[in-house]
Amino acid sequence: MPTREAWHDLLEQQLPPPSAFVARNRRITSFYARWYLQEPWLFKWSGMAAFASDQVGLALAIAEVLRAPRDLLVTGAAPAADRNLLDVGRDLYGQMLTLALFLPVTLHSSLSRQLLLNDLDLLKQGNDAIFADIGWAHAAYSQGGLREIEANVRDGERESLLVGFQMIDEGAQRLSKDPTDQEAPKLISQGNVALLRHEQMNTLPTYFDRMSDFGRSIASMGAWMNFEGNPMTSPWFGSHAGPLSLFSGNKSVTRPADRWEWIERDVLPKWAAVDRAYHEDCPMHHRLVAMANESPTMITQAATMLSPLFRTLSLQRG
Repeated sequence: MPTREAWHDLLEQQLPPPSAFVARNRRITSFYARWYLQEPWLFKWSGMAAFASDQVGLALAIAEVLRAPRDLLVTGAAPAADRNLLDVGRDLYGQMLTLALFLPVTLHSSLSRQLLLNDLDLLKQGNDAIFADIGWAHAAYSQGGLREIEANVRDGERESLLVGFQMIDEGAQRLSKDPTDQEAPKLISQGNVALLRHEQMNTLPTYFDRMSDFGRSIASMGAWMNFEGNPMTSPWFGSHAGPLSLFSGNKSVTRPADRWEWIERDVLPKWAAVDRAYHEDCPMHHRLVAMANESPTMITQAATMLSPLFRTLSLQRG
């Protein structure tokens, strides 16, 4: 029987490196979307997680755009023994470009790092941590059933992760025996909510607690779940908290109690409605298929294009 580490490594091998913010996030989002599309009646948490991870991906794309100008500053030269006329010319060009751009790029780097990059890096770490916490369990359950979770769960997860999958499994077993069982879908939904509470209350606080006040404000304003592609009907933390509480900091999506209140009162009811209405021609299905296929958005396309462009401008060797 595979260990937890083996399940985790199996998934990790299919992910881009942690340094590839956008590409790694898109692959994680793809896993979530594919699990839901394969078993929408069962893996409801992964459907919600796909939209949450996709939203994080927008922020991480901004992080890559903010990082890109620093590639203009040339830092490496060819070893002296290997230098030729082309290397000398390239290095001279790089030094001139570095001198011309040193002040604006340095100011940009300092300001963006102070205001956003550290917080966005924490958001990225949280995205990775949730996948590490629950991704392996979805892969294990899909291939080996509940016994794979029971054999690999840690002590601190027995009342959350394990209980969640036990409820999901009980509901699935009851439906296999009696497709008309009215309690089985409720058990499955409750089990998925238990997984959601596990990652929201046990995993994310470690990263949100280290954010700056500015980063917490940005996270609160950007916390929304666009299930159907219509922002007017999407659950948004700002609407739940109210403008005064949002901008004063009295309510913050980075606080577990505030976040869970929003999830219970706004996110879960709207998710339940779109989940019940889910079919293969609905807007949510098309959005999930795009995530599963790692289709890039305009923002992620910009982030993907800017870094190579800046490397080309600086004549860095790729």
